[in-house]
Amino acid sequence: MKQQCVIFDMDGVISHTNPHHVKAFEAFFDKYKVPYTNEEFEEHMYGKHNSYIMTHFFKRPIAGEELLKLEDEKEGMFREIYKDKVDTIPHYLDFLSELKSRGFKTAVATSAPRANLDLIANALKITDKMDSMMSSEDVTFHKPNPEVYLKSAERVGVSPSDCVVFEDSFSGVTAGLNAGMKVVGVLSTHTKEQLPVCDFYINDYSEINVDKIIELLNSNS
Repeated sequence: MKQQCVIFDMDGVISHTNPHHVKAFEAFFDKYKVPYTNEEFEEHMYGKHNSYIMTHFFKRPIAGEELLKLEDEKEGMFREIYKDKVDTIPHYLDFLSELKSRGFKTAVATSAPRANLDLIANALKITDKMDSMMSSEDVTFHKPNPEVYLKSAERVGVSPSDCVVFEDSFSGVTAGLNAGMKVVGVLSTHTKEQLPVCDFYINDYSEINVDKIIELLNSNS
């Protein structure tokens, strides 16, 4: 059998972290007296890298040392809020086990920092089930650039056309499509209408199985 791979984004795809990120950003922006709205969070936070988020909300370029310092502070707040609440989108671990039992390579490709990835992967005990785990530190270009997906495929030794990506954000779905991969939209933070057209959609992992993944990989749409 040809080697195939399923690659998961993390926030909104493995774990429903976005409400907790919102809490962390609210506390962080309140501290710096930066105004925000829930609509802005939806449009300018979900699936975006911190350099983009900070620059948007502070209304000036945030980069270099300043970005590292602010990002470290905000993500530390997030980890403190989330560390005792780590959980998956329903039925994720069952689906992951099924993929492993059927010989699939599996990977995580997130725009979040490595410390967040480690927190979640360790809490869920999925580190040893992943053939590759990549975070924001592993790439030069962030989603919607496909770099993290192309690098993940290369790392596990699978051609992009033999990969299926699970994504929940506009920039993430775009990155998966730009990588030439099949994309399953996870409707945890957005509706179908808010995402680019995906190959399939789920609300949670009870709505997908390995046979469906194989069907998606074999379709030439």
